[in-house]
Amino acid sequence: MKKSLSLLLILLLISCNNRTPDSEKKAKEENRERIDSLQRLDQGPVSLSKSDADFLVEAASGGNMEIQLGHMAENKSTSEQVKAFGSMMIKDHEEGGEKLKRLAIAKNVILPDSISTEQQKQRDKLLKELNGDFDRAYMNLMVNDHRKDIREFQKAAKDATDSEVKAFAADQLPMLYKHLDSAEKILKRMGPGSIPVGAPPYE
Repeated sequence: MKKSLSLLLILLLISCNNRTPDSEKKAKEENRERIDSLQRLDQGPVSLSKSDADFLVEAASGGNMEIQLGHMAENKSTSEQVKAFGSMMIKDHEEGGEKLKRLAIAKNVILPDSISTEQQKQRDKLLKELNGDFDRAYMNLMVNDHRKDIREFQKAAKDATDSEVKAFAADQLPMLYKHLDSAEKILKRMGPGSIPVGAPPYE
């Protein structure tokens, strides 16, 4: 266990020192260029608006972030509840990610292959936390992150121009509500000294 944890930390530290370009920003730019090109050359109907494509890109990047941090929680946390929460993040967001990939292929949308630069900064900062400080920081991040996700998915479920994007956003909302409820309960059980629910995002 100690050996696997040390290996994970080494790999994460290496990734921190070799931070990749902002793949979320790059994917958005490529999708927008493709949409503009199709409209300009009149090469058939454009299936998605730029805002719908941006939503899919952000959803993919966010899901990748939840999976990476879930693995970190499994290895770094001192709490069985937090470890279990991390495992749930991995399972649920991997399943959601597969649905998203199928939708993106159908809509000819490029998805990011890694997390955004800002998310990398959040991950790197969280990596430095130890023991109970990690648990509190991770759960606080999960509360704030899922509140933000819910707002974005609610907006897409209501305002997306593509019916399948709307349906995907609506389909994922129950999972996000479940995650937020679990995160808030775990944070509350940490008692005095825990970062209060509703605190500013961990960044």
